[in-house]
Amino acid sequence: MQLNYWAPHVTVAAIIHREGKFLLVEEKDKTSNKRVINQPAGHLENNESLFEAVIRETLEETRWQFSPEYISGLYQWKHDNGETYLRVCFVGKVIQEHPELELDAGIERTIWLTKEEVFEHKHLRSPLVTQSIKDYLHGKKYPISLIQDIG
Repeated sequence: MQLNYWAPHVTVAAIIHREGKFLLVEEKDKTSNKRVINQPAGHLENNESLFEAVIRETLEETRWQFSPEYISGLYQWKHDNGETYLRVCFVGKVIQEHPELELDAGIERTIWLTKEEVFEHKHLRSPLVTQSIKDYLHGKKYPISLIQDIG
């Protein structure tokens, strides 16, 4: 008997807010070939914790070393293509920029935007961008200890 197995794409994202602006990335959407705005974000890799994944993805996509402080939300989203994503959104600060590093493939540039600029932007990667920023601005805060890595 063959079993059908389904699982969502597990992703992480970073909210970095400094001096009234959010650190975001401008990337090329593979489906539409348009430039879109997103938080530093990406997929969880095998043998990696969610905490490690958000630090790695932020460094790869922005060249900034990220220090997660808390979780602002868990989001389940179904893309128009039928794929389901489960995103863990971390809030934290950037510690040090590493300009000697190359940006990850597909990332055009990093960009600092105000909340108004984000909410008015016409090309967002997904509705997760604005929803997670709204939750952050409304003070949603969950401890990182909510996530338990069981060896």
